[in-house]
Amino acid sequence: MSSFILPKVSDTVSGWGPAGLSAQFADIPYAPYSKADKLGRIADWSAPEGTQGKDNRGGAGDQRGGRAGFRNFRDNYVPFGSNAANAFNYQHTEDEASFSVVDNRSGAQKKITGFKSASGQRGGRGGFRQQGGQQRGTFQRLGANRGGFGGARQQQGGQRGGRRGYNNWRDFDRNQRVRDASVKVGAEWNMLEEIEFSRLNKLQFEVNDPEDIALHGAVATYDKAYDRVNTKQEKILQQVDRERDNVTTSEDPILSNLASQPAAENEQRVFATDSIISVLMTASRSVYPWDIVINRTADKVVFDTREGSQVDYVSVNENSSDPPMDTGDKDNINSPSALSLEATYINTNFAAQVVNGEQVVDLANPNPFYGAEEESVPLVGYRYRKFDLSTIEEEEISLFVRTEVDAVVKSASGEDSYITLKALNEFDTRAQGAGGAMEWRQKLDSQRGAVVATEMKNNSCKLARWVVQSMLAGADHLKLGFVSRTNPKDPARHAILGTQICRPKEFASQMNLQITNGWGIVKTVVDLALKLPEGKYVLVKDPNKPVIRLYSVPKDTFEEAEEENEEAEAETA
Repeated sequence: MSSFILPKVSDTVSGWGPAGLSAQFADIPYAPYSKADKLGRIADWSAPEGTQGKDNRGGAGDQRGGRAGFRNFRDNYVPFGSNAANAFNYQHTEDEASFSVVDNRSGAQKKITGFKSASGQRGGRGGFRQQGGQQRGTFQRLGANRGGFGGARQQQGGQRGGRRGYNNWRDFDRNQRVRDASVKVGAEWNMLEEIEFSRLNKLQFEVNDPEDIALHGAVATYDKAYDRVNTKQEKILQQVDRERDNVTTSEDPILSNLASQPAAENEQRVFATDSIISVLMTASRSVYPWDIVINRTADKVVFDTREGSQVDYVSVNENSSDPPMDTGDKDNINSPSALSLEATYINTNFAAQVVNGEQVVDLANPNPFYGAEEESVPLVGYRYRKFDLSTIEEEEISLFVRTEVDAVVKSASGEDSYITLKALNEFDTRAQGAGGAMEWRQKLDSQRGAVVATEMKNNSCKLARWVVQSMLAGADHLKLGFVSRTNPKDPARHAILGTQICRPKEFASQMNLQITNGWGIVKTVVDLALKLPEGKYVLVKDPNKPVIRLYSVPKDTFEEAEEENEEAEAETA
């Protein structure tokens, strides 16, 4: 019989545990252990099928729910030393994955209640996005609380807000859309300022009634027969052979003449068009990119647009939660660029069609952009107006703006009142980017308010610009037309389904548009431009963030592109 030799045992009299470490265990790491640690189970037979061995920490393996970031005690038991980063801890999850439970019960499924959040868990709400001199009137200077424009450079993460997993369930799709800038930022461009939209919304400034400088052009009388147009008696939109150019500020002969005149003492002058001013006043509502060229000289500032600038075109569903997307297909008739061209074409023809060309009211001066010998002269009135942007008596800031009116109507007293004509357009309610719009041929007559409310939501920036332009021109009314494609697949043929007249101030109130806030933005940009040294600058709206940036550019920027466009036009002529 073999003998048994008792191994050497080290006893600790003063405490619990081994007295020392033997030589055979010298290079093996020690796992922390306490009497309170639980060893756990090798296999969990009570867990539902498909969940054994899942680490339930709010990720993709979470099958039964529970709060994200917490372990499910049924799914994962960690042995001793769970709080230590020890590679020698026992991991039972790999073994449990080989087990399966045979269920002989009926195939009735358990009823699961609660909605499913975006993170794949039931019973939770997912989460929320978070954003982040002597004066006259109520003007609030930008940077008064944060030390100027320099403090505006903060990240704009999650600006849309909303509950994840509920209303904004397609946020993942919208975040992947990267738009191109309206102008390429050159390597020699120097960024001077960056202004966030959240700060623009806090600006306020009140402007007194403007002063009329000159009246040019001619306007026709609005044809009231179009007030009776409806979906059952629609009118085909006709193509009118009258071009309507968008002449920029520096090429306007009237504004150029005013700029050449000597300024009064302590007067600083700013020149722009109503289109440019409306873009600035509604900048915080804009989503698509745009840019404005600023030319600074000794005593004046000129706001210009480039040839083919986005400012001169009409956007479609810019503010929709799911706006039109550019797929790169040139034949896509519902891309943002194609819809913009279509909307601009509709507005030009609508304004020319709904007036009576035989009843024309000539203004004090002829059209400054067309000679008397030309056969086709657009019927449009230009009102050159002067706005006072001064905040202190010692310094006077005058803003000269060219505004436009489209027609006149007879008031109850028999006097002529100016109106502006604009058209909303419907392309295809089933196409991507329709913004949940109703079919106008079915709902326009019976649910006009719902149709207008949807357009306010999807085209907030465009409608705000039209209201601002009407108020700048001093128009008494804004006439809106509802124009739709005769065939959703044909972008060249349209029909007028109805019209609606509204007062600009009342419409602005319905849209929650604060004119004082718009003037505060204009005042801030003008003050910033007047402090710049002489040169050329570009104000650019970021294509993907609610931010506008001011760049200093060389004086010959954009000149080559303009010369190429002029040569191309000369060749085609």
